[in-house]
Amino acid sequence: MKCKVCRRPAVVDVRRHNAAFCSDCFLGHCRAQVERAVKEHRMMGPDERVLVAVSGGKDSLALWDILLDIGYQADGLYIGLGIAGYSQPSGEHARAFAAARQAHLVEVDLPSDFGYDVKTGAAADRRVPCSACGLSKRHVFDRAALDGGYDVVATGHNLDDEAAVLLGNVLRWDVAYLARQRPVLPGGEGFPRKVKPLVKLGERETAAYCVLKGLDYQVEECPMSAGNRHLGYKEALNAIEERSPGTKAAFYNGFLDRGSALGAELCQDEREGLHPCPSCAAPTTAAVCAFCKLVERAGGDPRRRIPVTAL
Repeated sequence: MKCKVCRRPAVVDVRRHNAAFCSDCFLGHCRAQVERAVKEHRMMGPDERVLVAVSGGKDSLALWDILLDIGYQADGLYIGLGIAGYSQPSGEHARAFAAARQAHLVEVDLPSDFGYDVKTGAAADRRVPCSACGLSKRHVFDRAALDGGYDVVATGHNLDDEAAVLLGNVLRWDVAYLARQRPVLPGGEGFPRKVKPLVKLGERETAAYCVLKGLDYQVEECPMSAGNRHLGYKEALNAIEERSPGTKAAFYNGFLDRGSALGAELCQDEREGLHPCPSCAAPTTAAVCAFCKLVERAGGDPRRRIPVTAL
């Protein structure tokens, strides 16, 4: 098997592109796909400060590495979730990468900084763990970016992630979630802009990128994700993709081309009537925001400051 670009022996094949690549050309392919996504969706400018949400997994570390390689002012944000046997090694991978690249890593620890962990928060607020985790991370992303003076938050959602979430939202016709499922969510009062530069790369590609670049990442899945319905949607799409390469990309890109704009107005409507939470000042339509309710029920303090230093 020969590399599509230079005809040297290939090490990675990408079936949906009907192409194989040598190591150097594959790494170039990944960088080009990220640059293409950033340009196509107008995610961020070359002089903007970027805060990359880093979990210690393959996607977020690949994203951070690529953004640094192509010249963005990209710092990392790692959130310690207090998950036994998982959070500690995840943090170590994030710190090791930051040290190797001499990059700045912002760290927020839910138990130390807010007085609760994901498991406790989920039980106290009667949520499934993934819901409590997502709520906590979104709140910390917003506050850390705004407090640190960052222009944009970049997350490591890849093509497989977005296609699986889209499938779930379409199966339930969840219009509110469909409206927000875009590669760029604009910033606003109390909200930083959020972008997903990996939407043109699949999980297999980000894993291969990390292997070829020698990036050590957290391989194990979060132990609290067992039973998460999106994992089932991924498995279903993987089975279809195996028989018909390119299905995931066609499904997701077709939504962006035909359906994403339909939800833009609804997404804007959702921000009508927002006001600062009296406890933490985050935008909310309720008397108290969902994050503060969760933290208070878990016995923590949502008013603590996130230790972010703008560089």
